[in-house]
Parts: sequence; C-alpha cells; structure tokens
Amino acid sequence: MRVLVLNCGSSSVKLQLVDADADAADHDALPVAARGGVRNVSSPNATWSVDVGDRHADGELRLRDHSAAVGELLARFREAYGPGAIDAVGHRIVHGGARYHSATIIDAAVLESLAELEELAPLHNGPCVAGVRAARDALGVDVPMTASFDTAFHHDLPPAAAQYAIPAELAETYQIRRYGFHGLSFQSVLARYCHFTRTPPERATLIVLHLGSGCSAAAIREGRAADTSMGFTPLEGLVMSTRSGDLDPAIVAFLAQHERTPASTVEQWLNTRSGLLGVSRLTGDMRELLAVEREDEHAQLAIEMFAYRARKYIGAYLAALGGAQAVVFTGGIGENSPIVRSRILDGMEWCGIRLDPSCNSACVSAPTRVSTDESRVAVYAIPTDEEGVIARDAVRLLSAAS
Repeated sequence: MRVLVLNCGSSSVKLQLVDADADAADHDALPVAARGGVRNVSSPNATWSVDVGDRHADGELRLRDHSAAVGELLARFREAYGPGAIDAVGHRIVHGGARYHSATIIDAAVLESLAELEELAPLHNGPCVAGVRAARDALGVDVPMTASFDTAFHHDLPPAAAQYAIPAELAETYQIRRYGFHGLSFQSVLARYCHFTRTPPERATLIVLHLGSGCSAAAIREGRAADTSMGFTPLEGLVMSTRSGDLDPAIVAFLAQHERTPASTVEQWLNTRSGLLGVSRLTGDMRELLAVEREDEHAQLAIEMFAYRARKYIGAYLAALGGAQAVVFTGGIGENSPIVRSRILDGMEWCGIRLDPSCNSACVSAPTRVSTDESRVAVYAIPTDEEGVIARDAVRLLSAAS
C-alpha cells in the first residue's frame, strides 16, 4: 500500500510517500518514494521542496495558511505520479485528548471531534485538522485517511504521573491530566532500540530525550510509558526552541496583570517567544546559538539552560525508574548534535554514565552507542521514524477494516 504521510507542524508541512505493508517490522525503515515540505507557512518567505527519486525541485511561495500549503504540495506530487498513486493518507495528530487511545480511521465524526481538541494544542491541532481537510479536498473522499496520535503512547501513564494536584472535580470535568506528546517518536525509538540491542520490549527500561524544535523526555519502564515531561499541552517540560517549558504557573497571572493583556496572550508568548529564542534574544535555532556562543553571553546562557533542564529530567527519571538500561537521544538536535549530547551528560559520571568522546563525535543520524563499554547506563543516539509509525498504523487499520 502506498501511504502519503502528512505531518503539519505549527509553521511547516512535511509529506512522505511511503510503500508499506502489514508485515513490515516496527523497526524496519520503509521505502520512501517521495518527500516534500513547506517551511515558514503563512509568512512572506515560505519555501517549498519536493524530492521524487533523484529529481529535486524547490522554490518560494506566498501562502495564506496550512490548507494552501498542503494543496500546493499535493498538486506537485500528483504532477509527478498522476492520479491514483496514493492509496491512503496517514495524518499525525498532536493531541488526541482523553478520547483517542490509539490510531483511528478518520470519518466525519472523528474530524469534528479533532476540531474540538484544537484548544488543547492550538499551535498544532489546528494545522493538523486543516491538513486533513485540505487533503480530502485535493484527493477526494474515496482516498481513506487515518489519524495517529502523539498522545496515545502515554495514555496508560500511572495515575501518580498522569494527574495534576488540582481539585479532583475540576480535573474530571475538564479532563485535565498530563497527556504527553512525541509519542510516535518514542514508539519508533523504543522499537529501534530493542532491535538494535536485541532487547525484548518488556525488558526495556529507558530514558528517551526527543530534542528538536519541540523537546520532551520520556521514562519508559519495561516497554511502557512511566512518565513524560510534556503535560496537558506541549508547553510543559524541557526548554525548547520557542517554548518555555516548566515555570511557576503564577507567572501567567502576574504578566497578564502587569502587561494588561489577556492570559491567552501570555500563553502565546510562552509558546512562541520563549525558550532558546526568549533567553538568547537572538534565535531559537540551536545550530545558530552554538555558532555564536563564544561571543554572545545570552546565547551561552540559553544553551546552558537547555542542557541543565534536560540533565535534571534524566536525574529525576533515573530516580523514578530505579535506574535505567540506557539514555537514548533522538530528534533533530538529539540525533545530530554531539556537543549538545555531551553538555547534557556533563557531570553525570556519578550515576555511571560515561560518554565515549570519539564515538559521540562520529555519530550523526545513525543508530549508535555513544557511551563507553564500562558505562553502567548506556547512551545511544537513534534516529526516529515517526512517518514509519504513521504509515504502519494506516496499513493495519485499513487492512483490518477491509
């Protein structure tokens, strides 16, 4: 089955055309026939690119929103492949709320309920739903579509980790709990770790750090989610590109009062003007910060805070799990930045973590052990494959339905 995997981020759209079948193992890399993307959606300098085989095309676009971006990309895919080349579309949906515990086929009722969840993750679920509608408009209702949820992996968090210490009646009325995110990534990395190390999933106890524009940590006990750093929304937890991560919730009311602005505006600042960008006063891009940190004290502080927060979570999860077999790095920064991995783990020899400098420096985007053989807690860098998880979900759902 040829599955188009559609991933709409807060300011981007990514597509992959994947050849998948129901028998593919969870750790296997699926054949990718084509890929494409749009960056800086809704800005004057939006750019697009499409790769089909060895053919590459790119350019600039003026796009009003994610719907237009998806429409443009699908038009270019259809030019290359013609109608009928796409058997199904698998969508990444960031927030499934309390309702969706696993992937599902999208029908009119599901689409309506996904729209209702937009307030829980406005930066992400809105674009995701827009992507579903745009794909349906472009491809027609005869092409089946599925939704895979970033929250599903964390659905069975233990109550002590999932619940907030707020009045129980409020939590129950509004379904307020820690949902967690990046679940598709954690699911992919868990499968790849188990294959790479020949560890049965039920014996895998890990700490995984997904570090990219959005960042989160997960504690995995015996193959199941035990805790995670993101919570009710993707704002909680680690320092991120433009998101603050953990803070005193009273700050929201304080800033709303003193800046004479609604709390929703403060929340927007915490999502879009904070994190690496807010501290550095320069950029939310880790690569750019590393390039200037020697000359820029604000950039240096932003990197230190990023590493310090991640290190705190590793220590907390080692305590919560009673130890771990490995710490695993993934995501754009986690997979590709040896220096960030090194800075996060700096000073953690006390718990038996010993990075191998040569292995760590040589590892970029490949499943690799980057710790010494003597390290009591192993360290790995393992590329994630969220698109592969989504494509497999689509194949399994649609095969079962037929």
